[in-house]
Amino acid sequence: MSLVYINNLNLSFGNSKILNNISFSIAKGEMLAVVGESGSGKSLTALSLMGLQPSEANINGNIAFGGKELSQEQDFRKLRGKKISMIFQEPMTALNPLHTIQRQIGEMGGNASIPDLLEKVGLQKFISRLNAYPHELSGGERQRVMIAMAIANNPELLIADEPTTAVDVTIQIKILKLLKDLQKSMNMAILFITHDLTLVRKLADRVAVMYKGEIVEIGKVSEVFSNPKHDYTKKLLSSEPKGNPLPVPAAYKTILECQNLKVHFPIKSGIFRRVSDYIKAVDDISITLQQSSTLGIVGESGSGKTTLGFALLRLNKSEGKIVFLGQNIDKLKNNEIRPLRSQMQLVFQDPYSSLNPRMRVRQIIEEGLLVHYPDKTAKEREAEIDQILYEVGLPVEIKNRYPHEFSGGQRQRISIARAMILKPSLVVLDEPTSALDLSVQAQIIELLKHFQKTRSLSYLFISHDLRVIRAIAQNLIVMRNGKIVEQGATAEIFENPKDEYTKTLIDAAFLK
Repeated sequence: MSLVYINNLNLSFGNSKILNNISFSIAKGEMLAVVGESGSGKSLTALSLMGLQPSEANINGNIAFGGKELSQEQDFRKLRGKKISMIFQEPMTALNPLHTIQRQIGEMGGNASIPDLLEKVGLQKFISRLNAYPHELSGGERQRVMIAMAIANNPELLIADEPTTAVDVTIQIKILKLLKDLQKSMNMAILFITHDLTLVRKLADRVAVMYKGEIVEIGKVSEVFSNPKHDYTKKLLSSEPKGNPLPVPAAYKTILECQNLKVHFPIKSGIFRRVSDYIKAVDDISITLQQSSTLGIVGESGSGKTTLGFALLRLNKSEGKIVFLGQNIDKLKNNEIRPLRSQMQLVFQDPYSSLNPRMRVRQIIEEGLLVHYPDKTAKEREAEIDQILYEVGLPVEIKNRYPHEFSGGQRQRISIARAMILKPSLVVLDEPTSALDLSVQAQIIELLKHFQKTRSLSYLFISHDLRVIRAIAQNLIVMRNGKIVEQGATAEIFENPKDEYTKTLIDAAFLK
């Protein structure tokens, strides 16, 4: 008998049908992967399985768990967090910013101790820092806290919605090995939602392919991957970031450089909260970025990648020399650096928390124009908004909608549009494709290349996905514990890595 059984599940908002006759089952100890592009209905299917679909949704069909039909809220409530747990896609918004990690994991109950759970998910260093808050953790570390919370009660079904989206490749392998070990030792079923087909091929028993709210193909992984039947499945299997970075023009200038850059965060302890030590997030780093080129920054969670990007944009306090467009900016005051802000833009890792939920898409994208180009007319701004939406692959009709109405991938494209509309010289991209499925990843990479070619744009591209880095970055730095352990031409580092840590990253990224 199947542990989970869904038959003819339909879900709609008003006249818009989102899920259409979804049917599948999951046996005890089985991993079913659900793949498909952003907006295909993957996450909404998982939420419906827990009775967490939006209250305004109209839903019908059969959902059963352990042979018992689930139809009332009390049925789902008895199972949530105990028999069924879920790892959500966006750790920044899923964790309470006002509670420590100790309190949040402790709220789940369970027999496992908090230190044991932290060790299982690779957060040993936080065993002595249980009073840390989510903002003190990197994106990958926050995701691992969520995983610890999800497994605290040894659930029979674990729904993993992009569980390694914000996690670097080395931790990704550890987390997925942990999930496989738990699946085997506890005979636990896993519903694994992902856009990474490499992981599906290695981990899942069966795969369901979703497209526009329907399951278009389902079967054993080996059969679906070797002999796909549906055209969309064939397209999905052939979609991944491909090609090589654009050649850097012979006549170029330096856009950005830093020398001996340091960002040290104080650790305070004792009753009087005196500084007892420092976290050296960025420790004596020097880099150079040329016009029309991309510098990839890779490394494990907590290595200092994002902190470095923020420091170069003067969003973090730092020590050391920073030169942008030929001007020394490390000593500038806020009002002095403000005129340069339109030329340096940032695309954040978590598109949901970076978009104002009370603003429509038009307002979000227009905001920068109003600040930096107040003389533009409303008609001019509207034309530019329409054009940038078209360029990032979104229909113009979505302008009057709010961020919560979009999938994670669509929200990220809105974030990219917001940055690109100002026509900057430098864009810092912090995991810009981590929330996107493979087909959209490839489109975004090609879009970024198009912007780079037509606008002579320069990118700092922070990522844990080395396949994406290989497709767009001409040069690469590898960071660990706040330091650069290797740097040089991307192709050369991939072909002949010198540092053992770099070799480990590459092996993990391609599951060698």
